[in-house]
Amino acid sequence: MPVVKKGLLFDVTRCIGCGACYQACKERNHLPPSSSNFLEDRLSAQTYTVVQNRNQRFVRRLCMHCEVPTCASVCPVAALEKTPAGPVVYHEDRCIGCRYCMVACPFSIPRYEWTKVLPRVRKCDLCAERLANGQPTACAEVCPTGATLFGEREHLVQVARERIAANPKEYVPHIYGLEEVGGTSVLLLSDIPFDQLGLPGGLEKEPLPLLTWHVLQEIPTFVAAGSVLLGGIWWITARRDEVRQAQKKPDDK
Repeated sequence: MPVVKKGLLFDVTRCIGCGACYQACKERNHLPPSSSNFLEDRLSAQTYTVVQNRNQRFVRRLCMHCEVPTCASVCPVAALEKTPAGPVVYHEDRCIGCRYCMVACPFSIPRYEWTKVLPRVRKCDLCAERLANGQPTACAEVCPTGATLFGEREHLVQVARERIAANPKEYVPHIYGLEEVGGTSVLLLSDIPFDQLGLPGGLEKEPLPLLTWHVLQEIPTFVAAGSVLLGGIWWITARRDEVRQAQKKPDDK
């Protein structure tokens, strides 16, 4: 029997910024306190989801759990894996610390344990263990307003479309995550443009790993073996340094 894909639907218009999802994530993952004010916290190795105040709206940031995750496609040791149920999970016993996943993520989500002797990559895993036991994600379970809704991805898409159709003046006529980079397991609705919430705009509809493959198909083998490899090493090295510096700075408010 095929596994039904699960996901989350986050509705900006219903979020009151209470921080219940933030705290539930901390408790479920046994994460230490990382800020005296959860609205000022940012994604880190100790924080897998945040609630941000953007343009007088509250918006969540967490791993989007892409349908075709770029992070998994660039990992040389398969430390990241897209599961049939929806979560993109991390196998820390395989990780070699290359941090290619951090560079490749179109949503800039994975974080690194920079200060540890044996560092790991950290991010939301969509409560994969809870899903396996038939439970919803911890964040959705505690949401008092239904701003974070858990369920089958197809059903969540239907719910989102019905909300837009029923209140066209209340919502931007787009489900963020439905098609971005091939689709994600986390979907969002908003009453203002998504870029005003700090979400990346202008993303391709095609999964990024497929775009990379299409480009490589057009390059002769002898060129790919030389210039692509060297160019890729240079880009990855430079981008990895950028990511490290960016994650050490406070997020723009």
